[in-house]
Amino acid sequence: MDGESPEIMPVECPDPEPASSESGDDHDIPEPLSSRLSVPSGELNMYRAAVALRLVLIAAFFRYRVTRPVADAHALWVTSVACELWLAASWLIAQLPKLSPANRVTYLDRLASRYEKGGEASRLAGVDVFVAAADAAREPPLATANTVLSVLAADYPAGGVACYVHDDGADMLVFESLFEAAGFARRWIPFCRRHGVEPRAPELYFARGVDYLRDRAAPSFVKDRRAMKREYEEFKVRMNHLAARARKVPEEGWIMSDGTPWPGNNSRDHPAMIQVLLGHPGDRDVDGGELPRLFYVSREKRPGFRHHGKAGAMNALLRVSAVLTNGAYVLNLDCDHCVNNSSALREAMCFMMDPVAGNRTCFVQFALRDSGGGGGGGDSVFFDIEMKCLDGIQGPVYVGSGCCFSRKALYGFEPAAAADDGDDMDTAADWRRMCCFGRGKRMNAMRRSMSAVSLLDSEDDSDEQEEEEAAGRRRRLRAYRAALERHFGQSPAFIASAFEEQGRRRGGDGGSPDATVAPARSLLKEAIHVVSCAFEERTRWGKEIGWMYGGGVATGFRMHARGWSSAYCSPARPAFRRYARASPADVLAGASRRAVAAMGILLSRRHSPVWAGRRLGLLQRLGYVARAAYPLASLPLTVYCALPAVCLLTGKSTFPSDVSYYDGVLLILLLFSVAASVALELRWSRVPLRAWWRDEKLWMVTATSASLAAVFQGILSACTGIDVAFSTETAASPPKRPAAGNDDGEEEAALASEITMRWTNLLVAPTSVVVANLAGVVAAVAYGVDHGYYQSWGALGAKLALAGWVVAHLQGFLRGLLAPRDRAPPTIAVLWSVVFVSVASLLWVHAASFSAPTAAPTTEQPIL
Repeated sequence: MDGESPEIMPVECPDPEPASSESGDDHDIPEPLSSRLSVPSGELNMYRAAVALRLVLIAAFFRYRVTRPVADAHALWVTSVACELWLAASWLIAQLPKLSPANRVTYLDRLASRYEKGGEASRLAGVDVFVAAADAAREPPLATANTVLSVLAADYPAGGVACYVHDDGADMLVFESLFEAAGFARRWIPFCRRHGVEPRAPELYFARGVDYLRDRAAPSFVKDRRAMKREYEEFKVRMNHLAARARKVPEEGWIMSDGTPWPGNNSRDHPAMIQVLLGHPGDRDVDGGELPRLFYVSREKRPGFRHHGKAGAMNALLRVSAVLTNGAYVLNLDCDHCVNNSSALREAMCFMMDPVAGNRTCFVQFALRDSGGGGGGGDSVFFDIEMKCLDGIQGPVYVGSGCCFSRKALYGFEPAAAADDGDDMDTAADWRRMCCFGRGKRMNAMRRSMSAVSLLDSEDDSDEQEEEEAAGRRRRLRAYRAALERHFGQSPAFIASAFEEQGRRRGGDGGSPDATVAPARSLLKEAIHVVSCAFEERTRWGKEIGWMYGGGVATGFRMHARGWSSAYCSPARPAFRRYARASPADVLAGASRRAVAAMGILLSRRHSPVWAGRRLGLLQRLGYVARAAYPLASLPLTVYCALPAVCLLTGKSTFPSDVSYYDGVLLILLLFSVAASVALELRWSRVPLRAWWRDEKLWMVTATSASLAAVFQGILSACTGIDVAFSTETAASPPKRPAAGNDDGEEEAALASEITMRWTNLLVAPTSVVVANLAGVVAAVAYGVDHGYYQSWGALGAKLALAGWVVAHLQGFLRGLLAPRDRAPPTIAVLWSVVFVSVASLLWVHAASFSAPTAAPTTEQPIL
C-alpha cells in the first residue's frame, strides 16, 4: 500500500468451494473431474529432435553468414544478418515454452454424479456471465441478442446462471434489443431444453440445414422447430426495425415509453443504469420452468474521469454482480462470441470445481473459433498449438474473451497450498494464506481468526472485560476496515461479498425454486454506487484487483505471478464461436489493438514479464515475454521482406556469389529441418495444413501492418504520452477524451491526447512490400532474358525464391485489396505504396551513382 497505511492482512474466510470436499465420513480420495494428457511420446520426441536439429543448424548457418561477408553489398549483408539474428532470437524465445504440450480431458459424468445427485437440488456453483457491448453502430444488436440467448439457454441450472450485459455506449438500441431478447428467451429456452439442440444461438442454429427424413426427426420436433423458426423470423423483423429506427437520432434525444428522456442520450455524460430484465418474482418460461437472470448495466460516465475501456467495464460488472448475485465464477464474452457448446459452463466447472486442482485454478481459457469453421478455424496455430504448449507448464494466457475466472483470483487472493487440498484441510490456515493479497511486510500484525462479518460489523461487540483492550481492538478493526476500503472501495456490501461463502447465490441456492428473486431496492442502490465514476479512485482496481488496466494479457499475468495456474479447454465441439466472420478492417483494427496492448505491457513497470512476477517459472516467463514482445519481430521481418526486392532491382546480393558444396548442403539441411519441425508440430497438434497456411499468411499481413505500427505507437506513447488509434470508420477525427486521474489515484489536469487515423493507413507497408517484390521479379526476369545473362540464373534464382516466398505470403492480401466489392477498395493505400516504392528506387539509384567507384562493370549490374 502507498504511504503509511496499514497493510491488508490475512483473514479467515469460508471455503469458496463448499462442495469441493466430500461430506460425510468417507475420506477416500475423490476422482478428478479433469486430467491432463501428454502428447504421445513418439510424436513428441521426434518433434523435440527436429527442433534441436533446427537449432544446431541455425547456429551453423550464422557461423557461415558471419564468416562469409559480401564485399560489394556490405550494408545489405549487415542488414540481412541483423534481421536473421533478431528473427532467430524471437523464434527461440517462442519455441522454448512449446516443448511440453498437453491435452486436457474433462469428465462431465463425474461432475454430474458429484454435484447433481438424483432427487437433490443441484450443488453446481453459480456463474455470472459478462457480455461486453461497446458500440451498437459497429456491433449489430442481433449479434448481442444471439450471444445472450445462447448464454441463457446453456445446459446449466437456471438458478446458477446470471447474464450481465454492459452497454458502454449507453445506447437505447441495446436496451430495447435486450428487452426483446428477454421476451423471446421465454420461448427459446424451453425449446432448447426439450430437444437438446446445438448450437443454442438461434441465428447459428437455424442457419444449419436439417433433413427431417434422413435424421428421422420426430413429428413433435418438426412442428416445434417450424413454429420456433417463424417466431425467430418475427423477432428478427422487430430487431431490424429497431436498428433502422436508431439510424436517425432525434434532435432532442431518445424518449422512453413513459415519456422521460433516455438517461444515456449523452454517451459521455450519463448516470449509471441497471435494469433487471429477467429475474423478477414469478418469472417463468412458457413451460413454467425457471429462467436465468438477465441484467442490463451501463456504468456512470462523467467528464474528468478515466473509464479504461473494456477492462473498466468488466470491473464494473464484477462489482455489480458481487452485490446482486455473487456467483463463485465469472465468464466474460464479447458481444459477438456465441455459446456454441451448451455444455461449456459444465466443461469449465470440471476444472474450477475439481477437488484436486480447483483451488489453484484461476481461470479456464476456451478456444475461440470463427463462424463457419471447424477445428481448423481462425487462429488455429495460436489456439491449437501455442495454448496447448503453455497448458503443459503453468497454464495458458488470457486472450480477452471466452474465459471463466475464479472470483477469488480476480480479487487478488493467493491460491491454496497444494498440501491443503485434501478433505481434512484446515480452512482457517488455508485462508490465512489464500487471502494474503498484501505485500507481506507487516503480515504478522493481525494474524487472528476473524470472519468477514466481525470485520465489518463488530465495532459494537465488546466482550472484553477491560475498557482499554476493547478500545484497542476497535481501533485495529477500524484501521483494518479502512485498509480494505482503500483496497476494494468504499462499499461494505461489496467487501462482505468478497469474503462470504460463494457456494450459493443471493436469493437461494443454485438450482432451487427460490433462486429467481428480484434484487432488493437496497441492493440495487448499492449496485448503482459501485459503478459510479469515483468508486475506483485511490483503490487497487485495475492494478491488483479485477481486470488489469493496460492490456488483457496482464490480467492473467498477475494471477500467474501470485502462484495461480490456469487451464486450457478445447472440447471436440467448440465452446464459443463468432457470430459472423470479421471483416478485413475489423481484423486489422483488432490486431492493432492487441499489438498496442502487448507493447504497453512490455514497456510497463508493473506488468512487464521481463522483470515483474518473481513467482513465475522460467518457461512461463518466456511464454509471456514472447506474447508481449511479438510486435518487435515486425521490424526485422518487414525489412527482411523488402531485401529481395532491393537485391533484384539493384543487382546486389546478401549472400556470397560463390557457394561451396558444404554451404549448399548446410542451407538445404536447414530448410529441411524447418519443414520437418513444422510438419511434426502439425502432426501432434492435428492442425490441418490449410489452416496453418492461412494463419501464416495472416501473420505476415498483420506483422507488416498492425504490429509494425504498434511498435511506433508504443514508443510514441511511452515517450510523449500521445496515443494513436486506428478507426474502421469511413472518416476519422480526433475524439474528445475526458480528463482523469492517473493510475496511482493522484489527480491530473488532463489525459494524454489521442490521434485517430483511418485503418487504411495500416495497408501501406504490406502493399509496398508486395508491390516492390513483384516489380523486382518482373524487372529481374525481363532484364536477364533481354541481356542473355543465363550464366547468372543461379544467383538470380536464389533472389527470386526469396521474393517468391514474400509474394506467396502476401498475394492473398493483394488480391483481397483489389477484389471488387460493394465499397470502393482503399486505393489511397495502393497509390501511397506505389509512390513510396518509386521514390525509394530513385533515391537508391541516385545514391548509388554518387557513391559507386569508376570501375569495370561486374557480371551483375543494377537493373534500374
